[in-house]
Amino acid sequence: MRRHRRAKIVATVGPASASPEMLRRLHLAGVDTFRLNFSHGTHDDHAAVFAAIRALETEVGMPIGILQDLQGPKIRVGRIAGGKIQAEVGDRLRFVLSSDEGGADAIPLPHPEIFAAIAPGHDLLIDDGRVRVRVVEAARDELTAEVVVAGAISDRKGVNLPGTPLVLSPLTVKDRADLAFGLELGVDWVALSFVQKPADVIEAKALIGARAGLVAKIEKPQALDHIDDIIRFSDAIMVARGDLGVEIPPEDVPGRQKELVRACRRAVKPVIVATQMLDSMVASPTPTRAEASDVATAIYDGADAVMLSAESATGAYPVETVEMMDRIIRSTESHKLYRSIVQATQPGEEDTPPHAVAAAGADLAEVIRAPAIVVYTSSGSTCGRIARKRPALPILALTPSQAVARRLRLMWGVHSVLSRAVGNFEAMVAQAAELTRSQGFAAARDHIVVVSGAPAGPSGSTNNLRVVEV
Repeated sequence: MRRHRRAKIVATVGPASASPEMLRRLHLAGVDTFRLNFSHGTHDDHAAVFAAIRALETEVGMPIGILQDLQGPKIRVGRIAGGKIQAEVGDRLRFVLSSDEGGADAIPLPHPEIFAAIAPGHDLLIDDGRVRVRVVEAARDELTAEVVVAGAISDRKGVNLPGTPLVLSPLTVKDRADLAFGLELGVDWVALSFVQKPADVIEAKALIGARAGLVAKIEKPQALDHIDDIIRFSDAIMVARGDLGVEIPPEDVPGRQKELVRACRRAVKPVIVATQMLDSMVASPTPTRAEASDVATAIYDGADAVMLSAESATGAYPVETVEMMDRIIRSTESHKLYRSIVQATQPGEEDTPPHAVAAAGADLAEVIRAPAIVVYTSSGSTCGRIARKRPALPILALTPSQAVARRLRLMWGVHSVLSRAVGNFEAMVAQAAELTRSQGFAAARDHIVVVSGAPAGPSGSTNNLRVVEV
């Protein structure tokens, strides 16, 4: 099953999409990787979905990626008598370190890490920023804040602290149990929430090892201060625009998105753009024109993948949403300005033999108008080096590793195929020609470009390039 587009689609599974039949329809409509959101559902729920996706993978005969998204620490106010209080501009509110029920005179905030780090002048954003208060006085177990933006403060509403670095692990006790469960299932990717610094990624990587790829979710402004190192230690990045758009000014989000996409291309790491891409399709069969433009902007930026959240998890039109996203991507990639815009943000080449061979392979394939470039890969790194060029032709990745084939479902332009291991270059060439035809990428007498390493097998040994007649 060949996708006639380069960017990938990630879709969140939820009550609207968890049945085997709906998963099948969503995959046929265009989903490349399914996201399991561990903020919701039980382990049994996720295990059933996982099994259904793997059964679907066997049925369709192509790899399907599965991404586990960990909840991360959730900072919330405690219980409030009467359910909520109304805060008006200029009011002075007192927040206390307590798990008991509180009220207007003492709003419970059961998070000691906040009181350890907060300082006068820092802001607390409550309920996704609908209420904003500014700290006036701070002590060990209480703080006083003045209301800057008025609104209702209700039980258990979330709190964001954009200017306060918290000494807090991104992995809660629940996350560690969920992670162990997901790795036992065999997820392909693990998304880490609440990343603030490189050490957060290193902590998670130590637990994951080589069993899955790690996706660092960029949703905290502190992460932006260390972004190059976070990208370096991660296997992929998610631009989580929901929380990020609460903690930094909304007008800064588009520019940050472009910076993150370009930084990931430079580092040869896949990047997912997420949150509210087609949000109105939760309840409507068609998106707004602004939403269609938002998806297209991510594609023009060069994102590897775009993601659906509530649209596919709880929405009334999950299949229609995926079909719409697929159409927007294909229309954008075929637009006359697409190539020039994507190439304008092309990062410079690295002066290493594997990068040079991969770049030369991409350039050569375009010059001879090959229908595809075939890449033998044991880790996916060669595909990444070619994909960073965003060539105007598909990348057919042949790998003997099922795990690598599944993870490559997240990478721009890559059609991954599980192939048998071959021991010499002549056998590689013969297999490349055979699979290029059987997968529908080339016909007899077409010329393809084959990129590989010799000897076959070791990661990072890309050193061979050949033009082959099918």
